[in-house]
Parts: sequence; structure tokens; C-alpha cells
Amino acid sequence: MFKNLFTKEAPKKMHVIAVASGKGGVGKSTVAVNLAYALKNLGASVGLLDADIYGPSLPLLLHTTTPINHEENQTKDGKMIPPSYAGVKMLSTGHFGEQLKATVMRGPMVNSLIKQLFSSVAWGQLDYLIIDYPPGTGDIQITLSQIANLAGAILVTTPGEIALSDVRKALHMFELTNTELLGVVENMSSFICDSCDKEHKIFGTEGGEVLAKEFHLELLGKIPIEAKAAQSADSGKPIVFSDKNCISSKKFEEIAKKIHTKLQNKTSDNLENFSLKWQKA
Repeated sequence: MFKNLFTKEAPKKMHVIAVASGKGGVGKSTVAVNLAYALKNLGASVGLLDADIYGPSLPLLLHTTTPINHEENQTKDGKMIPPSYAGVKMLSTGHFGEQLKATVMRGPMVNSLIKQLFSSVAWGQLDYLIIDYPPGTGDIQITLSQIANLAGAILVTTPGEIALSDVRKALHMFELTNTELLGVVENMSSFICDSCDKEHKIFGTEGGEVLAKEFHLELLGKIPIEAKAAQSADSGKPIVFSDKNCISSKKFEEIAKKIHTKLQNKTSDNLENFSLKWQKA
């Protein structure tokens, strides 16, 4: 399991991947985090950017809530060095403030912050940078799609029609910004009862298949609801990191392999080439 698909001799090709849904509550951040660690388990060098300015989840999902001191953690040219957790570089606005306080910021300030996150972070040589997109299709999402040089986007949905309606809007946004759609992940697809071993479709049925067929996309995988995965997330350890043999881990491994296959021959520019500069608001 998790056979190394990368070699030290192979040249680095940076692929920036958006993980988006258009709405909250579908487990998008959990998918982004576990995809990042599944790729890392396959031998990739991976970075993870939490772009949800108003509701950052990364510090909570990985229990990395210690604030980052920008002045102490920077390169000679003033770029920020992202912290690393279990082999994955990461950054979130949740690392810069108090977790329980709301981010009060207008649109232009948010756009400026998003640009700074790209131009001012020394990510180094990565195979993949996973961006956890915030919910919605507004300024932040459009700015990200325009400046991030995305290799593609993964759409996360739950099976029900309410989630699908918002995911369709996110899909339309990526089409307008000429972003390739890599496929669909159906999260919370079913719940398997521990005592009866029956599969229960508690959030609806076949939503991922419906979306994939409607827009001629690949259904990358269906992630079930597992108590073990939820407990692992609460403890700050992604399920692919804490238990590589459970159903969810195997599903994430399959998704990671599919993404790697899709992008292995596609080259994206390294983030070090961005010309944007850090500016104080």
C-alpha cells in the first residue's frame, strides 16, 4: 500500500490543485488535508494552503495552532518559511491570529492577503500544492483561480441535491476562469453500521455520479462516513496518516493515484516565479 510513485532523480513539476465545493459543510477541508497526505504517502513533496480567510480549518484539523512569527520565520529575501507537519508544508491565516476571534476584513484587503500568501511564501520545490478553497464563488475564489496557475480543480460534494446545486456554481466559476476540472469526490457517501454491517445512504444517493455524468467528469472516489476517520480528525491526525488500512485511507489513496496519473505529464510553473510582492495593508 502507498507504493512510492516518485523518484529523487525525476525533475520537480509543480502542480497546484484547487479543492473546492462552492459551499461549506461537505468536508472539503478534510478531503484537501487527506489528499495532501495521501500524495505524501506516495512519495510526493507536498504543500497545503488553507485559503479560507474567514473560517480557516487547517490549524484545527492538524492541531497546529501555534502562531507564526513572520519576522522570525523568513528567508534572507523576506519570504515566509511555512511550517511542516509530518512531512507536509502548510500555511493558513489561522496561524497568524487567535483562533476564536473572527476575521473582520473587507474584500480588497482579503484579495491583497491572498496575493501575499502566494508571492511571499518560500514553498520551495514541490510536486503538489493543494489549496483548500473557501466556500462560495466570490472575490477570493476568483482571485485564487486567476493567480494560482492551477493545474486543475477537484470538486467535493455530498450525495444530496442541496450540495449539488452549489457545486454546480463552483464548477461554472472554474469554467469561466479556464480552469481544468480534474473530477468529483463524493464525501459522506454512506455510513456502514458497526453492528449490522449495512450501508446506509443517509445524505442521499448517487450525487457524485449525477454530477460527473452531467458535466462529463470523472468520479474520482466516494468517501464513506467512518467513526474512526472522525476521531482521527478530532485528534489532529489525518486518517491516511493515522490508519492507512481503513476504508477511507484506501479511498484517498485511490484518488491520489488518479490525480497523479492525470497530472504526471503536465508541468506548472514553480511558485518562486510569481512576481507579486509583499506589501503592508
